[in-house]
Amino acid sequence: MEFTFQSFINGMTSNPMFLVTVLLTLGVIFVNGWTDAPNAIATCVTTRCLSVRKSILMSAIFNFLGVFIMTMINSSVASTISNMVDFGDNAQNATIALCAALFSIVVYSVGASYFGIPTSESHSLIAGITGSAIAVQGFNGINMGEWAKVLIGLVLSLCLGFFSGYLICKLVTVIFARADRRRTNGFFRGAQIFGAAAMSFMHGAQDGQKFIGVLFLGLTLVNGQSEMSGEIPIPIWLMILCSVIMAVGTSVGGEKIIKSVGMDMVKLEKYQGFAADLSAAFCLFLSSTFGIPVSTTHTKTTAIMGVGAVRRLSAINFGVVKEMILTWIFTFPGCGLISFLMAKLFMLIW
Repeated sequence: MEFTFQSFINGMTSNPMFLVTVLLTLGVIFVNGWTDAPNAIATCVTTRCLSVRKSILMSAIFNFLGVFIMTMINSSVASTISNMVDFGDNAQNATIALCAALFSIVVYSVGASYFGIPTSESHSLIAGITGSAIAVQGFNGINMGEWAKVLIGLVLSLCLGFFSGYLICKLVTVIFARADRRRTNGFFRGAQIFGAAAMSFMHGAQDGQKFIGVLFLGLTLVNGQSEMSGEIPIPIWLMILCSVIMAVGTSVGGEKIIKSVGMDMVKLEKYQGFAADLSAAFCLFLSSTFGIPVSTTHTKTTAIMGVGAVRRLSAINFGVVKEMILTWIFTFPGCGLISFLMAKLFMLIW
Protein backbone atom coordinates (compact mmCIF):
# COMPACT_ATOMS: atom_id res chain seq x y z
CA MET A 1 0.00 0.00 0.00
CA GLU A 2 1.34 3.43 -0.98
CA PHE A 3 1.83 5.75 1.96
CA THR A 4 3.47 8.89 0.61
CA PHE A 5 2.92 12.38 1.96
CA GLN A 6 0.77 13.17 -1.07
CA SER A 7 -1.44 10.11 -0.53
CA PHE A 8 -1.69 11.09 3.13
CA ILE A 9 -2.96 14.58 2.22
CA ASN A 10 -5.27 13.20 -0.48
CA GLY A 11 -6.73 10.73 2.00
CA MET A 12 -7.56 13.47 4.49
CA THR A 13 -9.15 15.76 1.90
CA SER A 14 -11.20 13.04 0.22
CA ASN A 15 -12.20 10.88 3.20
CA PRO A 16 -13.68 12.64 6.28
CA MET A 17 -13.35 9.49 8.38
CA PHE A 18 -9.62 9.30 7.69
CA LEU A 19 -9.30 13.00 8.55
CA VAL A 20 -10.98 12.34 11.92
CA THR A 21 -8.68 9.36 12.51
CA VAL A 22 -5.57 11.43 11.75
CA LEU A 23 -6.65 14.34 13.96
CA LEU A 24 -7.48 12.02 16.86
CA THR A 25 -4.19 10.14 16.47
CA LEU A 26 -2.22 13.38 16.47
CA GLY A 27 -4.28 14.42 19.50
CA VAL A 28 -3.24 11.22 21.30
CA ILE A 29 0.42 11.83 20.34
CA PHE A 30 0.08 15.38 21.70
CA VAL A 31 -1.31 14.03 24.98
CA ASN A 32 1.49 11.45 25.02
CA GLY A 33 3.99 14.30 24.83
CA TRP A 34 2.04 16.09 27.55
CA THR A 35 1.85 13.19 29.99
CA ASP A 36 4.43 10.53 29.01
CA ALA A 37 7.44 12.20 27.37
CA PRO A 38 8.16 14.40 30.45
CA ASN A 39 9.01 11.23 32.36
CA ALA A 40 12.08 10.80 30.15
CA ILE A 41 13.51 14.22 31.06
CA ALA A 42 12.00 14.73 34.53
CA THR A 43 15.07 13.81 36.56
CA CYS A 44 17.38 15.76 34.25
CA VAL A 45 15.35 18.95 34.79
CA THR A 46 14.74 18.60 38.51
CA THR A 47 18.45 18.02 39.25
CA ARG A 48 19.17 21.18 37.20
CA CYS A 49 21.34 19.48 34.62
CA LEU A 50 19.33 21.07 31.82
CA SER A 51 16.66 23.72 31.53
CA VAL A 52 13.12 22.74 30.60
CA ARG A 53 13.43 24.26 27.11
CA LYS A 54 16.74 22.53 26.31
CA SER A 55 15.41 19.24 27.70
CA ILE A 56 12.32 19.44 25.49
CA LEU A 57 14.46 20.07 22.41
CA MET A 58 16.75 17.18 23.29
CA SER A 59 13.75 14.94 23.96
CA ALA A 60 12.22 15.76 20.56
CA ILE A 61 15.45 14.94 18.72
CA PHE A 62 16.06 11.64 20.48
CA ASN A 63 12.41 10.60 20.28
CA PHE A 64 12.73 10.96 16.50
CA LEU A 65 16.00 8.99 16.45
CA GLY A 66 14.41 6.29 18.61
CA VAL A 67 11.56 5.81 16.17
CA PHE A 68 13.85 5.90 13.14
CA ILE A 69 16.67 3.61 14.31
CA MET A 70 14.68 1.08 16.33
CA THR A 71 12.12 0.73 13.53
CA MET A 72 14.92 -0.35 11.20
CA ILE A 73 16.19 -2.85 13.78
CA ASN A 74 12.85 -4.22 15.00
CA SER A 75 9.45 -2.83 14.01
CA SER A 76 7.34 -5.43 15.84
CA VAL A 77 6.10 -2.87 18.39
CA ALA A 78 4.47 -0.87 15.56
CA SER A 79 2.26 -3.85 14.66
CA THR A 80 1.06 -4.43 18.23
CA ILE A 81 -2.25 -2.64 17.72
CA SER A 82 -3.40 -4.60 14.69
CA ASN A 83 -2.48 -7.96 16.26
CA MET A 84 -3.99 -7.36 19.68
CA VAL A 85 -7.63 -7.02 18.60
CA ASP A 86 -9.93 -8.02 15.74
CA PHE A 87 -12.37 -5.35 14.57
CA GLY A 88 -14.14 -7.76 12.22
CA ASP A 89 -14.77 -7.64 8.48
CA ASN A 90 -16.79 -4.41 8.43
CA ALA A 91 -14.13 -1.80 7.67
CA GLN A 92 -16.50 1.12 8.32
CA ASN A 93 -17.43 -0.08 11.82
CA ALA A 94 -13.77 -0.83 12.47
CA THR A 95 -12.77 2.72 11.51
CA ILE A 96 -15.51 4.16 13.74
CA ALA A 97 -14.34 1.97 16.62
CA LEU A 98 -10.74 3.09 16.13
CA CYS A 99 -11.84 6.74 16.24
CA ALA A 100 -13.81 6.04 19.44
CA ALA A 101 -10.74 4.43 21.03
CA LEU A 102 -8.53 7.40 20.20
CA PHE A 103 -11.12 9.86 21.48
CA SER A 104 -11.39 7.91 24.73
CA ILE A 105 -7.61 7.95 25.24
CA VAL A 106 -7.53 11.75 24.96
CA VAL A 107 -10.46 12.16 27.39
CA TYR A 108 -9.04 9.75 29.96
CA SER A 109 -5.45 11.00 29.77
CA VAL A 110 -6.35 14.69 30.00
CA GLY A 111 -8.53 13.96 33.03
CA ALA A 112 -5.73 12.11 34.81
CA SER A 113 -3.07 14.69 33.93
CA TYR A 114 -5.27 17.46 35.38
CA PHE A 115 -4.35 16.09 38.82
CA GLY A 116 -0.63 15.93 37.94
CA ILE A 117 -0.53 12.12 37.98
CA PRO A 118 1.56 10.45 35.24
CA THR A 119 -0.52 8.16 33.04
CA SER A 120 0.50 5.31 30.79
CA GLU A 121 -0.47 6.15 27.21
CA SER A 122 0.59 2.63 26.23
CA HIS A 123 -1.95 1.08 28.56
CA SER A 124 -4.56 3.72 27.67
CA LEU A 125 -4.05 2.81 24.02
CA ILE A 126 -4.34 -0.90 24.73
CA ALA A 127 -7.43 -0.39 26.91
CA GLY A 128 -9.05 1.95 24.38
CA ILE A 129 -8.48 -0.34 21.42
CA THR A 130 -9.69 -3.35 23.41
CA GLY A 131 -12.85 -1.61 24.62
CA SER A 132 -13.80 -0.52 21.12
CA ALA A 133 -13.08 -3.98 19.70
CA ILE A 134 -15.39 -5.54 22.30
CA ALA A 135 -18.09 -3.03 21.27
CA VAL A 136 -17.84 -4.29 17.68
CA GLN A 137 -17.01 -7.99 18.07
CA GLY A 138 -17.71 -8.88 21.68
CA PHE A 139 -14.98 -10.69 23.57
CA ASN A 140 -14.12 -12.54 20.36
CA GLY A 141 -12.44 -9.32 19.31
CA ILE A 142 -9.64 -9.84 21.85
CA ASN A 143 -6.53 -11.80 20.88
CA MET A 144 -5.54 -13.25 24.25
CA GLY A 145 -2.19 -14.43 22.90
CA GLU A 146 -1.16 -10.83 22.25
CA TRP A 147 -2.78 -9.63 25.46
CA ALA A 148 -0.46 -12.00 27.35
CA LYS A 149 2.45 -9.88 26.11
CA VAL A 150 0.85 -6.86 27.78
CA LEU A 151 0.73 -8.65 31.12
CA ILE A 152 4.33 -9.79 30.69
CA GLY A 153 5.32 -6.22 29.90
CA LEU A 154 3.50 -4.94 32.99
CA VAL A 155 5.37 -7.30 35.31
CA LEU A 156 8.64 -6.75 33.47
CA SER A 157 8.46 -2.95 33.69
CA LEU A 158 7.60 -3.02 37.39
CA CYS A 159 10.12 -5.62 38.57
CA LEU A 160 12.99 -5.02 36.17
CA GLY A 161 12.63 -1.23 36.48
CA PHE A 162 12.85 -1.32 40.29
CA PHE A 163 15.67 -3.84 40.62
CA SER A 164 17.81 -2.43 37.80
CA GLY A 165 17.43 1.05 39.32
CA TYR A 166 18.48 -0.31 42.71
CA LEU A 167 21.46 -2.28 41.37
CA ILE A 168 22.84 0.43 39.09
CA CYS A 169 22.54 3.09 41.80
CA LYS A 170 24.15 0.76 44.33
CA LEU A 171 27.00 0.09 41.92
CA VAL A 172 27.52 3.81 41.33
CA THR A 173 27.66 4.55 45.08
CA VAL A 174 30.24 1.81 45.60
CA ILE A 175 32.47 2.94 42.71
CA PHE A 176 32.36 6.63 43.69
CA ALA A 177 32.28 6.14 47.48
CA ARG A 178 35.63 7.91 48.04
CA ALA A 179 35.41 10.39 45.19
CA ASP A 180 35.30 14.16 45.70
CA ARG A 181 31.64 15.23 45.56
CA ARG A 182 32.44 18.49 43.73
CA ARG A 183 34.25 16.65 40.94
CA THR A 184 31.67 13.88 40.62
CA ASN A 185 28.84 16.42 40.32
CA GLY A 186 30.36 17.68 37.07
CA PHE A 187 30.75 14.15 35.75
CA PHE A 188 27.23 13.09 36.68
CA ARG A 189 25.77 16.24 35.18
CA GLY A 190 27.04 15.11 31.78
CA ALA A 191 26.21 11.50 32.52
CA GLN A 192 22.64 12.36 33.42
CA ILE A 193 22.16 14.33 30.21
CA PHE A 194 23.31 11.20 28.39
CA GLY A 195 20.90 9.09 30.44
CA ALA A 196 17.98 11.43 29.69
CA ALA A 197 18.84 11.33 25.98
CA ALA A 198 18.90 7.52 26.11
CA MET A 199 15.55 7.50 27.91
CA SER A 200 14.04 9.82 25.28
CA PHE A 201 15.46 7.61 22.54
CA MET A 202 13.79 4.53 24.01
CA HIS A 203 10.54 6.42 24.64
CA GLY A 204 10.41 7.11 20.91
CA ALA A 205 11.28 3.51 20.15
CA GLN A 206 8.39 2.24 22.27
CA ASP A 207 5.60 4.83 22.17
CA GLY A 208 6.44 6.43 18.84
CA GLN A 209 6.07 3.13 17.03
CA LYS A 210 2.77 2.36 18.75
CA PHE A 211 1.04 5.54 17.68
CA ILE A 212 2.52 5.58 14.19
CA GLY A 213 1.12 2.07 13.89
CA VAL A 214 -2.33 3.53 14.61
CA LEU A 215 -2.03 5.83 11.58
CA PHE A 216 -1.14 2.87 9.38
CA LEU A 217 -4.10 0.93 10.75
CA GLY A 218 -6.42 3.89 10.13
CA LEU A 219 -5.23 4.20 6.53
CA THR A 220 -5.78 0.48 6.03
CA LEU A 221 -9.34 0.62 7.37
CA VAL A 222 -10.47 3.65 5.38
CA ASN A 223 -9.25 1.87 2.24
CA GLY A 224 -11.75 -0.91 2.93
CA GLN A 225 -9.38 -3.47 4.44
CA SER A 226 -10.04 -5.00 7.85
CA GLU A 227 -6.42 -5.75 8.67
CA MET A 228 -2.89 -4.76 7.75
CA SER A 229 -1.07 -6.94 5.27
CA GLY A 230 2.64 -7.31 5.87
CA GLU A 231 5.01 -4.67 7.17
CA ILE A 232 4.94 -1.15 5.70
CA PRO A 233 8.09 0.96 5.92
CA ILE A 234 7.50 4.05 8.05
CA PRO A 235 8.33 7.22 6.06
CA ILE A 236 10.66 9.81 7.56
CA TRP A 237 8.15 12.65 7.16
CA LEU A 238 5.72 10.79 9.42
CA MET A 239 8.39 10.28 12.08
CA ILE A 240 9.16 14.01 11.99
CA LEU A 241 5.45 14.91 12.21
CA CYS A 242 4.88 12.69 15.24
CA SER A 243 8.06 13.88 16.97
CA VAL A 244 7.11 17.55 16.54
CA ILE A 245 3.57 16.98 17.86
CA MET A 246 5.00 15.10 20.83
CA ALA A 247 7.47 17.91 21.58
CA VAL A 248 4.71 20.53 21.44
CA GLY A 249 2.67 18.49 23.91
CA THR A 250 5.65 18.28 26.26
CA SER A 251 6.20 22.04 26.10
CA VAL A 252 2.54 22.77 26.87
CA GLY A 253 1.88 20.56 29.87
CA GLY A 254 5.07 18.78 30.83
CA GLU A 255 6.21 20.80 33.82
CA LYS A 256 3.50 19.49 36.16
CA ILE A 257 4.39 15.88 35.37
CA ILE A 258 8.11 16.65 35.68
CA LYS A 259 7.50 17.96 39.20
CA SER A 260 5.41 14.92 40.15
CA VAL A 261 7.90 12.36 38.87
CA GLY A 262 11.21 14.08 39.50
CA MET A 263 10.58 15.93 42.76
CA ASP A 264 7.51 14.74 44.67
CA MET A 265 8.16 11.00 44.63
CA VAL A 266 11.87 10.91 45.48
CA LYS A 267 14.32 13.77 46.12
CA LEU A 268 17.11 12.97 43.67
CA GLU A 269 20.73 13.96 43.36
CA LYS A 270 22.56 13.95 40.03
CA TYR A 271 24.09 10.49 40.39
CA GLN A 272 20.68 9.08 41.33
CA GLY A 273 19.03 10.71 38.35
CA PHE A 274 21.68 9.17 36.11
CA ALA A 275 21.11 5.71 37.61
CA ALA A 276 17.32 6.02 37.18
CA ASP A 277 17.58 7.16 33.54
CA LEU A 278 20.14 4.54 32.58
CA SER A 279 18.26 1.65 34.19
CA ALA A 280 14.93 2.70 32.67
CA ALA A 281 16.49 3.06 29.22
CA PHE A 282 18.04 -0.40 29.56
CA CYS A 283 14.67 -1.95 30.46
CA LEU A 284 12.98 -0.26 27.50
CA PHE A 285 15.73 -1.39 25.14
CA LEU A 286 15.41 -4.98 26.33
CA SER A 287 11.62 -4.91 25.93
CA SER A 288 11.75 -3.31 22.48
CA THR A 289 14.30 -5.83 21.26
CA PHE A 290 11.94 -8.69 22.10
CA GLY A 291 8.86 -6.82 20.82
CA ILE A 292 7.18 -6.56 24.23
CA PRO A 293 5.01 -3.45 24.69
CA VAL A 294 5.74 -1.82 28.04
CA SER A 295 4.83 1.42 29.74
CA THR A 296 7.59 4.02 29.76
CA THR A 297 5.88 5.58 32.79
CA HIS A 298 5.91 2.32 34.72
CA THR A 299 9.54 1.71 33.85
CA LYS A 300 10.80 5.18 34.76
CA THR A 301 8.86 5.58 38.01
CA THR A 302 9.80 2.13 39.32
CA ALA A 303 13.44 2.80 38.41
CA ILE A 304 13.26 6.00 40.49
CA MET A 305 11.76 4.00 43.34
CA GLY A 306 14.63 1.50 43.10
CA VAL A 307 17.15 4.34 43.20
CA GLY A 308 15.44 5.88 46.24
CA ALA A 309 15.45 2.52 48.03
CA VAL A 310 19.27 2.46 47.96
CA ARG A 311 19.35 5.09 50.69
CA ARG A 312 16.27 3.97 52.61
CA LEU A 313 12.67 3.07 51.84
CA SER A 314 11.47 6.17 53.68
CA ALA A 315 13.11 8.26 50.95
CA ILE A 316 10.21 7.32 48.69
CA ASN A 317 7.02 9.36 48.94
CA PHE A 318 4.56 6.47 49.03
CA GLY A 319 1.62 8.87 48.88
CA VAL A 320 2.58 9.80 45.33
CA VAL A 321 3.37 6.17 44.51
CA LYS A 322 -0.08 5.13 45.75
CA GLU A 323 -1.78 7.70 43.52
CA MET A 324 0.18 6.45 40.52
CA ILE A 325 -0.63 2.81 41.20
CA LEU A 326 -4.33 3.59 41.59
CA THR A 327 -4.24 5.45 38.27
CA TRP A 328 -2.59 2.46 36.57
CA ILE A 329 -5.12 0.05 38.08
CA PHE A 330 -8.07 2.08 36.82
CA THR A 331 -6.59 2.68 33.35
CA PHE A 332 -7.68 -0.62 31.82
CA PRO A 333 -11.31 -0.72 33.04
CA GLY A 334 -11.72 3.08 33.00
CA CYS A 335 -10.37 3.85 29.55
CA GLY A 336 -11.74 0.56 28.21
CA LEU A 337 -15.27 1.38 29.40
CA ILE A 338 -15.14 4.92 27.97
CA SER A 339 -13.95 3.48 24.65
CA PHE A 340 -16.69 0.83 24.66
CA LEU A 341 -19.42 3.42 25.24
CA MET A 342 -17.96 5.87 22.71
CA ALA A 343 -17.72 3.13 20.06
CA LYS A 344 -21.40 2.23 20.59
CA LEU A 345 -22.37 5.90 20.44
CA PHE A 346 -20.28 6.64 17.35
CA MET A 347 -21.72 3.64 15.50
CA LEU A 348 -25.25 4.85 16.29
CA ILE A 349 -24.43 8.32 14.96
CA TRP A 350 -22.66 7.14 11.82
